[in-house]
Amino acid sequence: MDPPNDFEALTKAFSGFGVDEDSMVSILGKWHLEHLESFRKRTPKFFLEDERLFERWDDHHIACLTKEFLRFKDIVVQWIMHPWERDAHLVHEAITKGPQAYGLLIEIACTRSSEELLGARKAYQSLFDQSIEDVASPLEGIECKLLVALVSLYRYEGSRVNEGTARSEATTLAIVVKNVDQKNPIEDDGIVRILTTRSKLHLKAVVKYYKEIYGKNIDEDHDTLMSLKETLQCLCNPQAYFNKVLNDAFKDDVDENTKEALT
Repeated sequence: MDPPNDFEALTKAFSGFGVDEDSMVSILGKWHLEHLESFRKRTPKFFLEDERLFERWDDHHIACLTKEFLRFKDIVVQWIMHPWERDAHLVHEAITKGPQAYGLLIEIACTRSSEELLGARKAYQSLFDQSIEDVASPLEGIECKLLVALVSLYRYEGSRVNEGTARSEATTLAIVVKNVDQKNPIEDDGIVRILTTRSKLHLKAVVKYYKEIYGKNIDEDHDTLMSLKETLQCLCNPQAYFNKVLNDAFKDDVDENTKEALT
């Protein structure tokens, strides 16, 4: 349980009595998920119990915080948010921005567990009174079919992997990638089915066999579409994906959208 002094200090900071930035960073930096959950449950003037069983920020209080914490607003508000609500807001932001932010949709759909993604879909309905699937369906661009399937799925998370099927699908993937001039891989129904219905362990096996058969990782294949690379990396090696996101955000000449990824 969080120390009483920390709880009181953070409650005061969120009540509009001024902000001690050093104390806020110190408290939030050492709190774990159970401390954040306790804080949400014990501050009903900040958080409302949603009918879908998660604690959501009170909209009026978020508006007040926006004025109180100009520099820390995004970091503080998103960090304390329930993870379902945070992802729902990020999905909404990505859909609103359009193709330049579709990578964020891939990130959320592929790096979260099935339960976490289901929770984000529930939160989206509570926050925006519509489903993610309905909003994503009219998306523009060749990625539309893949994106809708990714945000709609509930992926198997067990340990069973069919090695023969994985090897066969690695071959299928390679053939489609090598013929990218004829058809975009993420417009291929077979590839979309593999990416959206197979478990992460199974897809790791597919990537392993791809390298065994063709001598290099699929993300090293220059013929591979970026959205396909990002999808496989988020599913099979999220640490490498987030490492790249952080490195890109710290570069001097990147656009604002890339810098926002740091938050």
